[in-house]
Amino acid sequence: MSTTTSTTRRAPLQERSQETVARALAAATALLGRGVPLESLTTAQIAHEAGMSVGGLYRFFPDKQAIVDAIALRHMEAFQERMGAALIADFPETPRDFLNSIVDEFVAYLDENPDFRTLAFGAAGGTRHISRPTRDDYAGSQVEEMVMDFLSGAFEIEPSPEFAFRLRLATEIGDRLLAFSYEQADDHARFKVVGEMKGVLGAYLFPDPVS
Repeated sequence: MSTTTSTTRRAPLQERSQETVARALAAATALLGRGVPLESLTTAQIAHEAGMSVGGLYRFFPDKQAIVDAIALRHMEAFQERMGAALIADFPETPRDFLNSIVDEFVAYLDENPDFRTLAFGAAGGTRHISRPTRDDYAGSQVEEMVMDFLSGAFEIEPSPEFAFRLRLATEIGDRLLAFSYEQADDHARFKVVGEMKGVLGAYLFPDPVS
């Protein structure tokens, strides 16, 4: 697949255009949900499922990668809203509790949305489908900024360049360990990996003070 950044060719400014984009994304998600492999999915199939022409689809999306990235971005934004609600309902007492909440909520969201899980991590350790520019733009900037703001406001952790770098590194480590967790043979083994991941990241980002 190409590494085209997930941007639409033409921003939907009118309500009808927004509805068209939503219909195209819903069609692609439905096809993936019915088991159509992403590698076999075509823009013609998506257009047919959405009840539009291929030309109409291309008015908003330059290629299939842009559609994939747009679906992923919607999931990421939905998760961010879910995470905000979870924090309000059960405010974490420590930075490590906050980290564990993020991991637990994200794993739950992935389990509830297998189409997103497949796009993010591939099927059984296969090829990832979200483009790297999209991952970096969202997970590497927007989410990290949200985490930094929360840690600074709730726990008075200084948002220094050094901590920002450690957070970026922790994000990459967590991403790879989550992918590894979904390669496990059963849920018990998967959650064992997730548990170890939380311990490793917690100790790395928030080490115990030296007595």
